[in-house]
Amino acid sequence: MFRKRPARVTAVVALLLATAAGCGDAGGLRAAGSTETAVSPARLWPSLRPAASPAWPYDEVQIETVKGITAPGDDIRQVDPVAVVRAEIAAHPGDYQGAKAPYRDTGARLAGCGAGPGHGDCPVLRPYYRDLTGDGRDDLTLGFRLYPTNQTAVRVYTFEGHRLVQVFANDDAVIGVELAGRAVIIRSPAGIAGYEYRTSWSWDADQRAMVFTRDEFLRTGPHKPTRARTPAPTVPPSPVPRPAPSETPAPAPGLTPSALPGESGR
Repeated sequence: MFRKRPARVTAVVALLLATAAGCGDAGGLRAAGSTETAVSPARLWPSLRPAASPAWPYDEVQIETVKGITAPGDDIRQVDPVAVVRAEIAAHPGDYQGAKAPYRDTGARLAGCGAGPGHGDCPVLRPYYRDLTGDGRDDLTLGFRLYPTNQTAVRVYTFEGHRLVQVFANDDAVIGVELAGRAVIIRSPAGIAGYEYRTSWSWDADQRAMVFTRDEFLRTGPHKPTRARTPAPTVPPSPVPRPAPSETPAPAPGLTPSALPGESGR
């Protein structure tokens, strides 16, 4: 059973045909040329045994309650970002304290934060506030420099049950950080001129954390392909003929025995 075409569509078609006839155009269909045939993806090695575990722990979730940090009415804008960084340093002595700690010089740099984050020599960057968790309240996106590695730590905090909770943590060499919707995008060097590496982390209500959602290897400028240089072939030197041990060549006229080839002067 066919559906009846709406009268509105029929009227429009009739009007178009009348207009075409008035212009002297027959109104016939014209070929637009050949269309490429759609090709479905080719599945390779269908009998390949699936991997049992990921090669990279993409499902790692960075959730941690920050001890000792509160705010009136759970207003995250009232939280001191420098105090949050101090709390992290105290909670992770293996990362920040001791001669072998990777970020051992970070704590001492906090002495330069007298004027607040984002000023002077303070390693804590300017904080940003945006609702990343979808609860209608601002969350805190915080960044601070890590020394002596010169990496950048990026953190996201929210209040849950009157507790300040870290829901995202990432330490990396950073070109830039962006917020898009409820996602954090981190841009890092790719190691190849003209390219950068981008990772995206989005809020997951089930995990109650920012989880890894995408990574991209993007071209950002002109570059020349890096090709390994092929060294010029090395031609081994021709061996110097030496007399057999049992043979003693006669000296050439005008040469003393000390000047014979293959023998050192005495």
